[in-house]
Amino acid sequence: MTYPVQDSLVWCEIPVTDLDAGTAFYEALFNCEMKRDNMGPNEVAWFPKQNEDDAAGHLYPGKPAENGNGPTVHLHAPDTLEATIERIRKAGADVIGPVIPLPVGRFQYAVDPFGNSIGIFSKAS
Repeated sequence: MTYPVQDSLVWCEIPVTDLDAGTAFYEALFNCEMKRDNMGPNEVAWFPKQNEDDAAGHLYPGKPAENGNGPTVHLHAPDTLEATIERIRKAGADVIGPVIPLPVGRFQYAVDPFGNSIGIFSKAS
């Protein structure tokens, strides 16, 4: 059986060495409050979702790959790409390289304060 592409990603987990600091960083990225939850085996902080069908993701206490050498998780910019990049730069991210244009939008790479590789994506209007 084949599945539609939108069903390929179930959820993502981003490890952070300090859940409070990680939550503060990603709240700055998304310009919102992240929901904390202790559904086991440890507390997590959930990324915001626009609707119930969106893929889920959360932060958890863990050990990130060093210097952005792990997988890259691409996250939607909640407003403009430039405003989001400016917020995360101020929050401690290392923004990498130029904005990369694609037919479907634009994105920019960054490394969060914990060493995770992230991409910030803005859909074409």
